Amino acid sequence: MFTGIVEELGEIVAAEPGESGTRLTVRGPLVVSDAAEGDSIAVNGVCLTVTGTAGDTFTVDVVPETLSRTSLRDATVVNLERAATPHTRLGGHLVQGHVDGVGTLLERTPEAVLRIGLPAELSRYLVDKGSVTVDGISLTVVAAGPDSFTVALIPTTLARTTLGSTPIGGPVNLEVDVIAKYVERLLRQGR
Repeated sequence: MFTGIVEELGEIVAAEPGESGTRLTVRGPLVVSDAAEGDSIAVNGVCLTVTGTAGDTFTVDVVPETLSRTSLRDATVVNLERAATPHTRLGGHLVQGHVDGVGTLLERTPEAVLRIGLPAELSRYLVDKGSVTVDGISLTVVAAGPDSFTVALIPTTLARTTLGSTPIGGPVNLEVDVIAKYVERLLRQGR
């Protein structure tokens, strides 16, 4: 479980394809400082398991399913967050690190409002002033539409996360609020 509060920008320094997926080596001095094999680290919002550490880098194995359903395949600079602990402040919202789909950055206004396109099947989980995770960043939805939504970013978020440099047309990992998904399922079963 994560909070969606990015701790640092990291860099994917190596990607080694293998039989059962790809091994990524990620540079992230802060998140690796207390990381151990088996720990979870969110990389652009994708919960990955640490398989080793060396200096200021850690390695993770990414299965083909994850590569096909996220934007990790083409990522170089990534948002990093260590898993929450019982003593972590929950400054964002409950984030699982399970990407629901890949969206597209459609527009960035001078006021730092971003419009992000999303797969139609995810739009029902977004509401104005609700929570959404974009590349691992906990954000508040300004306006939710049928095929896109907007978020407003503060200068700190622009400076300390990948969203400050994501190009128009660039992919972003999306995770909708898990509570909305559970409510929908419970309501469907109650029919």
